Amino acid sequence: MRFQKLAIVFLSSLLLMCAGLTASAQTVHEPSRGTAERKDILDAMRPMMEARVGPPVEFVVNWMRSGHGWAFVQVSPQRPGGGAIDLSRTTFASQADYMDGLVTFALLRYQFNRWNLVDFVVGPTDVFWQGDPLYAQVPLGLTPY
Repeated sequence: MRFQKLAIVFLSSLLLMCAGLTASAQTVHEPSRGTAERKDILDAMRPMMEARVGPPVEFVVNWMRSGHGWAFVQVSPQRPGGGAIDLSRTTFASQADYMDGLVTFALLRYQFNRWNLVDFVVGPTDVFWQGDPLYAQVPLGLTPY
């Protein structure tokens, strides 16, 4: 009888622990196309990009994850309808030879009822967030590597 009670407690604990692991693994997600969350994240990035390359800008999303009040995105900016942005006509003109195009990475934080841009890099040639203490705060699975 005592063994059965111990087995029940053990199995119940194991199930609760597994359920908790599953729930925490699902907290980082990719906001689906057409959702308000995805639109709000991209709209929070748009002023920064338009100030550097000129308006209007739309984004092709290469990577987007959100969770625990953080979002990390990798986008390729373009003109509406797919038009290319001419780097020589942007604030990046003098740096174009040292950039990997306009591929943009951004870290955002949801605070004060809106998404806020915390960090961004345009055209990096390395995995800039590796080893940065800021990125040690973000949940696992938010960044691609």
